[in-house]
Amino acid sequence: MKVLVDTSVWSLAFAGRKKSESEPVKRLARTVEDGEVVLLGVILQETLQAFRRELDFRRAAKALAVFPLLQLSRADYVEGARIHRLCAGRGIVASTTDCQIAAASVTNGCALLTTDLDFSRIAEVCRLKILRA
Repeated sequence: MKVLVDTSVWSLAFAGRKKSESEPVKRLARTVEDGEVVLLGVILQETLQAFRRELDFRRAAKALAVFPLLQLSRADYVEGARIHRLCAGRGIVASTTDCQIAAASVTNGCALLTTDLDFSRIAEVCRLKILRA
């Protein structure tokens, strides 16, 4: 199964040594070894824009370049809007970006590797499969 890796996990992976030895990063390493990692454009952007130094930015961009980038279709955006509406109807606050990530995971048959608890609430209204470390 393909695994969409969320910004929260990439941030840990690129952080200092102590955080890079965390369980989510270990799970990421196993997923990379299995060749299952995919990216989404918004996750790529969120991850890269956190780097302040140009050298770190270029290194991270190069490291992430090996992972396939999911191309979203109209159906993905419609599903994201549906998920957002379902969340709102249940009193769940969900950002447009998080709904887009959830929709991409669902429509592309991917599990989502994340440490962001917002996705647990989003998963209450859709078929989002979340991987935990």
